[in-house]
Amino acid sequence: MRLLKILEGIRIEEKIAANDFDCEIVGLHTDSRKKMLGGLFICLEGGKTDSHLCAAEAVKNGAVAIIAEKKTAVSVPQIIVKDTRQALGEIASFFYGEPSKSLKMVGITGTNGKTTTSYMIAEIWKKAGKKVGVIGTLGISYGNKKIKTELTTPDPIFLQKTLSDMLYCGVEYVVMEVSAHALYYKKVAGISFAVGIFTNLTQDHLDFFEKMSAYKAAKTKLFGEECKIAILNGDDETGREIGKMRETMGLKTLYYGMDTPSDTFAVITDEGLYGTECVLNLQDELCRASIGMIGKHNVYNALAAATCAVETGCDLTAVSQGIAALKGVDGRLQRVDSLHGAEIYVDFAHTPDGIEKSLETLKKHCKGRLICVFGCGGNRDKSKRPIMGETVAKKSDFSVITSDNPRYEDPLDIIAGIEKGYRRFSARYVVVPDRAVALDYALDFLRKNDVLLVAGKGGEEYQEIMGIKHAFNDHTVLTKLLEQKSKKSAD
Repeated sequence: MRLLKILEGIRIEEKIAANDFDCEIVGLHTDSRKKMLGGLFICLEGGKTDSHLCAAEAVKNGAVAIIAEKKTAVSVPQIIVKDTRQALGEIASFFYGEPSKSLKMVGITGTNGKTTTSYMIAEIWKKAGKKVGVIGTLGISYGNKKIKTELTTPDPIFLQKTLSDMLYCGVEYVVMEVSAHALYYKKVAGISFAVGIFTNLTQDHLDFFEKMSAYKAAKTKLFGEECKIAILNGDDETGREIGKMRETMGLKTLYYGMDTPSDTFAVITDEGLYGTECVLNLQDELCRASIGMIGKHNVYNALAAATCAVETGCDLTAVSQGIAALKGVDGRLQRVDSLHGAEIYVDFAHTPDGIEKSLETLKKHCKGRLICVFGCGGNRDKSKRPIMGETVAKKSDFSVITSDNPRYEDPLDIIAGIEKGYRRFSARYVVVPDRAVALDYALDFLRKNDVLLVAGKGGEEYQEIMGIKHAFNDHTVLTKLLEQKSKKSAD
């Protein structure tokens, strides 16, 4: 694509010509270290690096033009823009044919519930006969393709390239998780969302945002004029605030909830350790839903998914069938197995609110002791560690405090932070830093009617220690330990 054509879609502050602007661009790049013959290099300023300083390296590696916020000392055409991150999203979209304009795009943001809600929506769409793509924490999937990703929301170049390939492969509907970091860094600039969904807002990522107000502001960015329909949790204060903002702008907004008057709501008719039965009222249309996952929070997820599905053209039969088809999502309050008459669950809960909801859900159906194995991530919000400890101390009968993803921190320092909160309310816990040993310890501690929750990592396939990702999945490790214990019993 010619550079002049690419530039038609962005606001330009200044053009600095060293030679012809009408050059051919064969690729977009943000990493100056990579070969990019015929590439357009976009300079980004981050918290740790400023790639404006790397523009010369990019040219050496083949870049034929530079997008920047300030002039750099290079011998190729430079295009100065006010915000290179905004420009990156818009350029990537244009370069790959503006795929989101031909797709029915749904974006989901919020602290908890994004992944489960996205998979519920995808199942409903499939039951309605739609060709579906999913982008999120558990990776990217469409057709027969499954792609693992490092980030919940991919970077703009890869994201737009993926959307373009989805369109080429016949995908019609795409649901994607949109993280607060992605919104802050404008990764979804250039994407047209037919629907935006807000799940909830509770403490998380304060290592980055520092204040809840900044975290909230990032989440709110999804729901501007470019979002045609907003589906908001009406039981969440931030959800209502977003709704008020949109209503003053005359934008279509729907609420779902169970505690406040909402456009869609639910009545739970039966619930247990294996799922929940309820009736959904979708703007005065009734629909029975059999949710194959435990907990009231999954009823909220189902309400958001069902509301979205109806707004994107699905009938109530597809809604009911789609929700029933999803028996679980990897690492989201997922049942692993039983041992000695005790039930074992794995959950991604890594925030105070998330782990509280999971423990409360399991406690309701636990006839014995509720036991929790958990830790906190290193190099992340330290303030939530004692809060997590306090929450688990109040909600569980016994805990094994262990390592999560320590990253570059000493696991014992992280655990000490958790203990500060835990000890204020209970002494019923042990510390076992090695996570695999902690899981083994917890299994041996179980007896009939107990329930074990292993929280924090969910479906993650690794444990990050000193910059190295070691293969580790809670469900897999638990399954192997259970097999070993079964063999010993047989012997």
